[in-house]
Amino acid sequence: MTPLHRSDPKRFIAGFFTDFNDQVVHVDGDPGPAMDRFYTRDIVQYADGIRLDYDRLLAHIRPVRKNLVEGRFEVHEAIADGDRIAARFTVHALMRQGPVTTEVYFFGRFAADGRLAEAHQSTRAVKES
Repeated sequence: MTPLHRSDPKRFIAGFFTDFNDQVVHVDGDPGPAMDRFYTRDIVQYADGIRLDYDRLLAHIRPVRKNLVEGRFEVHEAIADGDRIAARFTVHALMRQGPVTTEVYFFGRFAADGRLAEAHQSTRAVKES
């Protein structure tokens, strides 16, 4: 994985989530080894006020795998400073029950090797028009 400091922030965050989706969510078998390529073991992510550590993120993958048909990440803007990035993007997901669109405000810190070490995000469901 290309480190953040050597990447365009918009391309980096789009690539990170797209690659994660391709390598972890859409692959059969144990997601653990692929998760290790994207997240540090001491990751802490706050999503809409809910604290998720590595084990909780890994557990979250299982239901997503069952329900997600396909997904796309549309990054509207992203800025980086050192190992930190702020981004606003939209997740366009086709779930088994139908389409879901979610706007995400993301603040993250990445390790030198490009893995996510800390994240804070707020999301908002977007109604399909």
